Amino acid sequence: MVAKAVPAQVQEACEDLKNRTLVSLPGAFGRLIYVASMRDYNTGQYYHEGLANRFSVAVAEEALTKCHREAFHLLVRSPLAQLVSELERYIGSTPAEADQLLDTWERLQPYRVAVPAQSTPVLAEFFTSNVKIALAILKHRRSKNS
Repeated sequence: MVAKAVPAQVQEACEDLKNRTLVSLPGAFGRLIYVASMRDYNTGQYYHEGLANRFSVAVAEEALTKCHREAFHLLVRSPLAQLVSELERYIGSTPAEADQLLDTWERLQPYRVAVPAQSTPVLAEFFTSNVKIALAILKHRRSKNS
């Protein structure tokens, strides 16, 4: 039987994740991508070994779920100009060449996996539409500067 997570422990685990890991990541988009990457795409379950060892697997999963939702909602509520800046900051923090990343993201749309499973279809579509627009803006800017 899997133990239930206690809300106070979940909040403590969220704060731990934010203060130890997320704070060092490049902006809101970087944090969203990081937390989304903690989710197993086959099961939808989140896992973070450090949090699981410090708290429990159940607490870590709930904390990651909560942090994922928070990071997503922060970006969904952001004005488009801010989303463009966040995406640009994220791209600049990766080792990938910017034009290649923009082309790949436009073609494969990997940002779709950053949407939390509990999101409504409307919010998911709103987010992906805004990311598509942000990508187009960044590609246009880069083509003007070339």
